[in-house]
Amino acid sequence: MEPNSYANSRITRIASHLNPPNLKMNEHGGSSLTNVHCRAKGGTPGFKVAILGAAGGIGQPLSMLMKMNLLVSVLHLYDVVNTPGVTSDISHMDTSAVVRGFLGQNQLEDALTGMDLVIIPAGVPRKPGMTRDDLFNINAGIVKTLCEAIAKRCPKAIVNLISNPVNSTVPIAAEVFKRAGTYDPKRLLGVTMLDVVRANTFVAEVMGLDPRDVDVPVVGGHAGITILPLLSQVKPPSSFTPKEIEYLTDRIQNGGTEVVEAKAGAGSATLSMAYAAVKFADACLRALKGEADIIQCAYVDSQVTELPFFASKVRLGRNGVEEFLPLGPLSDYERASLEKAKKELATSVEKGVSFIRK
Repeated sequence: MEPNSYANSRITRIASHLNPPNLKMNEHGGSSLTNVHCRAKGGTPGFKVAILGAAGGIGQPLSMLMKMNLLVSVLHLYDVVNTPGVTSDISHMDTSAVVRGFLGQNQLEDALTGMDLVIIPAGVPRKPGMTRDDLFNINAGIVKTLCEAIAKRCPKAIVNLISNPVNSTVPIAAEVFKRAGTYDPKRLLGVTMLDVVRANTFVAEVMGLDPRDVDVPVVGGHAGITILPLLSQVKPPSSFTPKEIEYLTDRIQNGGTEVVEAKAGAGSATLSMAYAAVKFADACLRALKGEADIIQCAYVDSQVTELPFFASKVRLGRNGVEEFLPLGPLSDYERASLEKAKKELATSVEKGVSFIRK
């Protein structure tokens, strides 16, 4: 190859993330992306991750943090607006993941081709006075469209769904995948990690500990009273007064509202959500890699209660959810709260299912 031709080839490859080629499935059903197309020279092997809604309030810090994850080799950023700018900005970070941006509906399927993990923060944020139900009609349609594309281009991917209301959007995604004949309940996970992160932080404040040393299981769902921190099972073990239990439970359940009100119309929990989403995505990637004993709370197609979907501790593996951990012994307060949460959850699940079946 002539020197100038070789140099031009290298420059074209380096610049291709700003204007990605149309990506096609190969004859074996995998991605046509090859190592030479996907990785900068010296890049390390890893997983292919797509973020749908990458230019939003959650999507931008989430994209930045995923670019820093050493388990990611290819990072696809998709949104309906502003993706080129976000992609250009993040691609300048000196980490090994190669970044490509995809803009608009006509590039959605290309963004998903051959992905191992898809993270979905897409949707409108909550504003002061809005409930998660107020978000439903808009975000439900967005999730439906995105999941239809996932079913076509990466049906075996692990899906981390963040778009609110999670209690309803996860059942929506499940129904879409069922219709497409690609539904694997082990691979669809609603991200409730922010509830756990908040619980660890707030409990650590009361206990006078480093939040990184605290583990609070949070079960149920991802909205209001469906969020149930199991304070009786805190690690390290601790006892709380009834007043402390009520205070902590209420603050954990209303942490999102606390941020919405503090931002006074400027947005919802974006930075902490991005942090929590990356923490959960990293757990999924480590499990995909084969690391053992990866246990996290997630909102999934569940066998733990009589409800079809429920958030609880699960063991993650190469195929997604490998094991449901039991709820364990509950206090009287937690048992009563769980019954209230179940009623609310049942309504939210039915709302999601009905959206697709109507």
